Amino acid sequence: MKHLIALLTTLALALPVAAAELGDDGLHKTPWMRDTFKDLTEDLEEANAEGKRLMVMVEQRGCIYCTKMHEEVFVIPEIEQYIEDNFFVVQINMFGDLEVTDFDGTTLPEKDMVKRWGALFTPNIYFFPEEVGADQKANEAAVANMPGAFGRWTTFNMLNWVVGKGYDSDEPFQKYHARKFEEQNG
Repeated sequence: MKHLIALLTTLALALPVAAAELGDDGLHKTPWMRDTFKDLTEDLEEANAEGKRLMVMVEQRGCIYCTKMHEEVFVIPEIEQYIEDNFFVVQINMFGDLEVTDFDGTTLPEKDMVKRWGALFTPNIYFFPEEVGADQKANEAAVANMPGAFGRWTTFNMLNWVVGKGYDSDEPFQKYHARKFEEQNG
């Protein structure tokens, strides 16, 4: 009986934690996501006022890679807390109809804005600097982009690289990640 209880406990601990619930639109919803009017200039101003970085996540219903991120990566306590502490997160539905206003003032439904940005995959995460020109599109203004699902260390290192403004240094993300990964696992 002890072995059965130990086995069941081990299996229960191995199951992924589903911290994000699915919304009516079929997208994962987390406490650290913001419900905004999706005006990126306003969202950037609010992020700056809170001392956070703007992060825009393009996702779609039924995306297995979005599910992987929400159920396996974003639920890691260190990553979840880091996002909550450092990022103002806005979610965009790749096939949604809500209006999004880009930094250059262009207003389109989500699905058309995503096409305008050239995003082909989900999740697709854009990270922004504190200042964006009024003539820029989001995909042009982003200091970094994560197109797809990544594991724990790549995600955590990208978040840290963005907050630390690694994009302004001479060390590209790939070298930063390799160095940090070695430190974290070495």
